[in-house]
Amino acid sequence: MQFLAQPPRFLFFTGKGGVGKTSIACATAVQLAAEGKRVLLVSTDPASNVGQVFGETIGNRIVAIAAVPNLSALEIDPQAAAQAYRDRIVGPVRGILPEPVVRGIEEQLSGACTTEIAAFDEFTALLIDSALTTDYAHIIFDTAPTGHTIRLLQLPGAWSGFLETGKGDASCLGPLAGLEKQRVQYREAVEALADPQRTRLVLVARAQRATLREAARTHEELAGIGLSQQYLVINGLFPESEAEQDPLAAAIYRREQAALAAMPDALKTLPQDQIALKPFNVVGLDALRHLLVNAADPGGGDATELPARLDAPDLSALVDDIAADGHGLVMVMGKGGVGKTTLAAALAVELAHRGLPVHLTTSDPAAHLAETLEGSLPNLTISRIDPREQTERYRQHVLDTKGANLDAEGRALLEEDLRSPCTEEIAVFQAFSRIIREAGKKFVVMDTAPTGHTLLLLDATGAYHRELTRQMGDTGVRFTTPMMQLQDSKQTKVLIATLAETTPVLEAANLQSDLRRAGIEPWAWVVNNSVAAAHPHSPLLRRRAHNELREIDAVATQHARRYAVVPLLTQEPVGVARLRDLANWKHQS
Repeated sequence: MQFLAQPPRFLFFTGKGGVGKTSIACATAVQLAAEGKRVLLVSTDPASNVGQVFGETIGNRIVAIAAVPNLSALEIDPQAAAQAYRDRIVGPVRGILPEPVVRGIEEQLSGACTTEIAAFDEFTALLIDSALTTDYAHIIFDTAPTGHTIRLLQLPGAWSGFLETGKGDASCLGPLAGLEKQRVQYREAVEALADPQRTRLVLVARAQRATLREAARTHEELAGIGLSQQYLVINGLFPESEAEQDPLAAAIYRREQAALAAMPDALKTLPQDQIALKPFNVVGLDALRHLLVNAADPGGGDATELPARLDAPDLSALVDDIAADGHGLVMVMGKGGVGKTTLAAALAVELAHRGLPVHLTTSDPAAHLAETLEGSLPNLTISRIDPREQTERYRQHVLDTKGANLDAEGRALLEEDLRSPCTEEIAVFQAFSRIIREAGKKFVVMDTAPTGHTLLLLDATGAYHRELTRQMGDTGVRFTTPMMQLQDSKQTKVLIATLAETTPVLEAANLQSDLRRAGIEPWAWVVNNSVAAAHPHSPLLRRRAHNELREIDAVATQHARRYAVVPLLTQEPVGVARLRDLANWKHQS
């Protein structure tokens, strides 16, 4: 593997959800540790599953991996980091300022922006020379920091002075107030990230057009702020030898080769490695040791027994229950890479085909609804909450109102603040709130952004709900917030999308727990791209299908109140006709 040749001290693995970056990061850590080097594996993913991969409980502290000499691991807990960050800011003023003022500061620091900054605060401590990291030859990060977070920490403005003079009242000044003391640490960390002798970024993708586009965007964004040494890993590539006698296998192979041929130019110049699709789930030490080895499959797939017909409901069975209400909000949530856009489009098409008015919309910056639908349908309208467009609209509103009476210095600092990720969070929330109001008269089907972004949106929704409730007090005025609508199962149905694999099911279960803590009860689960539902003949696919059966059973019996399974199709589900086939596969097979 080229990305492992003469590795620098810091290795980052990043990519769209579902591409296997955690597995590759863990396998890399195991390989370097086997070479006798002391390695620290760090996850900065809020939904980290590194512990499950190794079969160990890790958490927000450095833990030695018992089965792998020289390897330790750490899962940065964003919520714990955020609480420590809040305590550092609020602690000095508690008991000095009036209690209502302290509560106001705490509320300002309760949002997702604080969580993101606080997690980065812990992450940067690992990039500077300190007693914490001095013993490690390599530090491997599962999920690199995003470009906008690094840009946020490069902002040169004197935030504390801006606050003290009372000039600011915008989206992110509360969270940013704690950054000044960390300025030196952040500067040293950003310098380490930009040093190719110390840092290598590994972009992980699948041979799929969407994930390659996402990798190209990440490449350009991070290269633009100095992370120049980048490698590309194409994971889970389907072998040509499996495509000879199985129409489904042949279709997968052709699709992947076409995606590679159409790879964005920005990626073509990067050093590239390819990792073949494995018949096993990448969980456990033995699987990790074999992941980076492209040896021939030993076979055994022909003898794998599969049921003649998968006994599971299809998507149209869920649509029957949804349609009975006549209107409402349907939200499709899940990690990146599980096919939320396709599922949302299939639900919307099936509802519209039944003569019901439907508005299909997305809050995912990378979604391509128009490409998925490839046409129009009576009763169906589509839209997209464009984060850039909504952010610019919000920016201009803040500058025209809060910035109207500022002097040049104050306005410049306000403009700087409005370039933070918190601004986008607020702008998208406002657009989200406008659209879900339509669900009182028609169906609104929402394809949400990947889980982390969705939780940011829900966090903003919850913060708005708490603030409005506090302001209204006991006035007796009746009101409904977006969060109240999301918590009302009669108005909102949340569908959790997943794949029939160990890690995606675990991540979906974690998302369900997060939603329940917010008072939102998921209505159904959808298992997408199931090989077991597609009746494969390829030995490799049959072994993967056999592994799926256990995960589908876990969804049906342990996690979901109701569920549906959607098969992996020979033809990509693009266009109205194929989307309907996707929803009604049991009637087609």
